[in-house]
Amino acid sequence: MQDILEAIMAAEGSDRPERELAGLAGLPVPKSYRGVVVRAAETRIFDGMASRDKDPREALHVQEVPTPELGPGEALVAVMASAINYNTVWTSIFEPLPTFTFLRRYGRVSELTRRHDLPYHVVGSDAAGVVLRTGPGVTRWRPGDEVVAHCLSVELEDSAGHDDTMLDPQQRIWGFETNFGGLAELAVVKANQLMPKPRHLSWEEAASPGLVNSTAYRQLVSHHGADMKQGDVVLIWGASGGLGGYATQLALGGGAIPVCVVSSPEKAELCRGMGADLVIDRAAEGFRFWKDEETQDPDEWRRFGERIRELTGGEDPDIVFEHPGRETFGASVFVTRRGGTIVTCASTSGFQHQYDNRYLWMHLKRIVGSHFANYHEAWQANRLVALGKVHPTVSRTYPLEQTGQAAYEVHRNTHQGKVGVRCLAPRDGLGVRDPQLRA
Repeated sequence: MQDILEAIMAAEGSDRPERELAGLAGLPVPKSYRGVVVRAAETRIFDGMASRDKDPREALHVQEVPTPELGPGEALVAVMASAINYNTVWTSIFEPLPTFTFLRRYGRVSELTRRHDLPYHVVGSDAAGVVLRTGPGVTRWRPGDEVVAHCLSVELEDSAGHDDTMLDPQQRIWGFETNFGGLAELAVVKANQLMPKPRHLSWEEAASPGLVNSTAYRQLVSHHGADMKQGDVVLIWGASGGLGGYATQLALGGGAIPVCVVSSPEKAELCRGMGADLVIDRAAEGFRFWKDEETQDPDEWRRFGERIRELTGGEDPDIVFEHPGRETFGASVFVTRRGGTIVTCASTSGFQHQYDNRYLWMHLKRIVGSHFANYHEAWQANRLVALGKVHPTVSRTYPLEQTGQAAYEVHRNTHQGKVGVRCLAPRDGLGVRDPQLRA
């Protein structure tokens, strides 16, 4: 592994980094590598505890694991950096169920997928790095290519997946519903997960947009989501966070009018720094949408809607960008304009949504479920990053050994933007190939 890292580091400062990286094809593949894992033997360690009290640091371990053989259409990537997504938090606290259920199910698909059904799960759904090897049938990518990986793993043997790959019955999220994920020194991906690494970004910056930027793109921009247009008022929950930060940029870049909802003055300033003028600090303004664990407060929905209209000059949101879920969903349905769209994913505050259906059916609103993105949508989202139109929101990075702490920060919502993890990269700031564009 050290030889691989030295070959990649030799590209730093080189006027022809591609030449240095091409030498990776001649290096042997390590028989094992370090990865961040959860263990099947520990899935009951949090039994009886509330979700908020479960500590990812107790379940995420860095350990040496065997390097799997590559199958057809796959690639082995030396991972320089990865990032924390909420699915890694779910994995680490074994909610809504242990991911070993997913691995067993995937392992039954074929002889090749049986490799994924193991007593440990290498997690992580983002990666930026360099291709080391490709399996049979891969023609677009070769050793030495600098890449980022999106997290859609799909078999594409069913006709349902050929109109929209997200509808394939064997669609899975890599590193969450499959093994050999990105929080590791090596990762196994399907070749159709790979995209060119934006040349002006460092490794940790390039690793941070993949899952959340693609998810936000499908939710807002794609015709599979809200099909946002110029002038749309878009209410964005958690607008400075990993998902919301990209939604805010996509709304601004697409000519929409974002109304950013955050939970602190610092996060409000991040939104203003991105160019958003309309910001609601829900903590400072005391919005509480639930009277108790069982009862929502429609008066707070109304007060929230009035606050939005104050900012927009009397307009309700055309689109509500929903991802908190249970805590906010009733308010989201209420404040959306007549005929508007609530587009939802994630449900980080709870999966069981409650809302007053009168405000949906009588006002002809739509709820659209959205889950990650297909390859085309992910590629278009990555293209915007590569062009410098959308910027990474990584706010802090941790070394691989401290992945548990990084996940803990995301679980507690004490972070801003995305939290990165250096896998093989020895320090921040490496991997920039186009300083002029970066400037």
